[in-house]
Amino acid sequence: MTKKIRNLKEFSTSNDRYEGANLMCPGCSHNIIVREVLNATDNPVLIATATGCLEVCTAVYPYTSWDVSWIHIGFENASTAIASAQVMYEVLKRKGRLPESTMRAIEEGREPKFVAFGGDGATYDIGFQWLSGCFERGHDFMYVCLDNEVYANTGGQRSSSTPIGASTTTSPAGNVSYGEKMMKKSMVEIMADHGAPYVAQVAPNKWKDLVKKIQKGFETKGPVYINAMSACTTEWKHAPENTIDVSELGVESCVWPLYEIINERDEHGIIYSTKLNITYRPKNKIPVEEYLAAQPRFKHLFKPENRHIIDLWQKMVDIRWENLQKREEAGV
Repeated sequence: MTKKIRNLKEFSTSNDRYEGANLMCPGCSHNIIVREVLNATDNPVLIATATGCLEVCTAVYPYTSWDVSWIHIGFENASTAIASAQVMYEVLKRKGRLPESTMRAIEEGREPKFVAFGGDGATYDIGFQWLSGCFERGHDFMYVCLDNEVYANTGGQRSSSTPIGASTTTSPAGNVSYGEKMMKKSMVEIMADHGAPYVAQVAPNKWKDLVKKIQKGFETKGPVYINAMSACTTEWKHAPENTIDVSELGVESCVWPLYEIINERDEHGIIYSTKLNITYRPKNKIPVEEYLAAQPRFKHLFKPENRHIIDLWQKMVDIRWENLQKREEAGV
């Protein structure tokens, strides 16, 4: 049963299953995204969180922000933990050994949903092997990557999600370097290539788009991957009150395009159709420079000797945006 949401006021005043009064940094996107995901459904939800900002700041014993069944697991295996819980649920359901409250929820059309949250360090790097295995085996769960493009919880080291030119503690900008040298890994395409039936990219400022994709993911049988832009006040170094504005610049410049990939599969898992949909198209695409200028982690790029990296950014974003539009037009 899909939850009906009519407007932002109704959505924002839904019964919280995640309490925002916790130790996360002021303005952290993680809090916004998690609330948007959990408010997208009235079904029972089981959560696994990888080690990271979300876990250490929301479950400081004896306090917790979670009013749902919640598992904390290692940096690498949130996907494995929640996939195992989902399999155990199916076995208990088949044997008729589920609690009465769960059986009533099922009879009401509110089948439990299984979700794993991980940061980009836990997703792009440390946990990728486990995540890949779960998607290859076709487990029925949703994985949400809270992508702040850095290891924010352990000191701001670069990850394979960190974009070129960003200054981090392990790729610092200075007299001999413009910061990170590598390009950001294309995680959405990688997970789509696993044959996942539903993969999408979202941003917290476009909440209707986000909720629609989360609900579509919950209705999908099989592994679902959601890549969520999560602006980080500490490591992106913008003011807390600018989180949504920075997110908006990311979407409007097409640095963070909003789209989904749907793989239709037969009963053997053979993909017979792949379709990419762009779900938000800026009316006036703004220069990438505006997005970079809003974040002090990129301030060194505006020095004359580093301006070529901004040009490289614009070229990279334009090519990718053009390719996404070509794929959508071609229906592949």
